[in-house]
Amino acid sequence: MKVTHEKNEKVANMIFGSIYPLYLNRLEKNGRTKAELDQVLRWFTGFDQKTLQALIDKKATYSAFFKKAKIHPNAHMIKGVVCGYRIEEIEDEFELYKQCRQMEKLIDELAKGRKMEKILREEKK
Repeated sequence: MKVTHEKNEKVANMIFGSIYPLYLNRLEKNGRTKAELDQVLRWFTGFDQKTLQALIDKKATYSAFFKKAKIHPNAHMIKGVVCGYRIEEIEDEFELYKQCRQMEKLIDELAKGRKMEKILREEKK
């Protein structure tokens, strides 16, 4: 599937704080915890816990959320299909949409029981 400017804009204007509880609910149903979700989000975004919570509480849009983020240098290692979109094929002009899908891929892996050390990608030495 191809990302469109409309789809990118729609995601940019979504409120992260209203989606976060949905992520958490899904993970808790699969035996994972808020601490694990927050750990994954902190790894991906570079936020500390206080900043992450403040963005949730302020009801920041995905646009504002990702503007403040310092995406992990190993984010390029997040590959696969999320919601019908192959992450590595999303064009650079839709960076926000790609970042959103990368984050959702990490959350999917957490929900499916993948080990944390695999989710938090590290370059092979």
